[in-house]
Amino acid sequence: MLEIILASSSPRRKELLEQLGLSFKIISSNVDEIAEEENAHLLVEKLAETKAREVAWKCQPGYLIIGADTIVCLESEILGKPKDEAEAFEMLKKLSGKTHKVITGIALIEAPCGRSIISHEETLVKFRDLEDEEIKAYIRSGEPMDKAGAYGIQKIGAILVERIDGCYFNIVGLPLTRLTKMLKEFNISIL
Repeated sequence: MLEIILASSSPRRKELLEQLGLSFKIISSNVDEIAEEENAHLLVEKLAETKAREVAWKCQPGYLIIGADTIVCLESEILGKPKDEAEAFEMLKKLSGKTHKVITGIALIEAPCGRSIISHEETLVKFRDLEDEEIKAYIRSGEPMDKAGAYGIQKIGAILVERIDGCYFNIVGLPLTRLTKMLKEFNISIL
């Protein structure tokens, strides 16, 4: 059976894989998350694949590398991680009262550069109307600074969200049902 490597230092992705009961190692990729691609679905797939391949090249056979990348899209604008508090405020103000997409690309690559499966998941998220003071208080919590779209749904950021349509875990950073289906292609079953 293949051993799993998560090509990410994201504590959220680590927690989600642990939730599935998987045994895995972490080897972070050093891939710059900025890429030129107008299609958001292709962008996250390309970034996830690049992260997984960068780690796969370093590994001996017998490993399955999981790469992932998550972005937030408001209409055609891609919202990455904010550079500073001012940009976080701007992003959250744009998302206020609107529905946006959270898209995560996932790439599974057998090391050193064998068979691969690449896919993505999309979830719609509707924010409630936010007051400026609420946005500022949320930013002061520090939570938005390392997250696409400047929010995290799994902690206090949950109160910004009015409703979701799709996979909750996708918003956190790793769509577990899609990942489970992809792992089956490598004869790795969760149940």
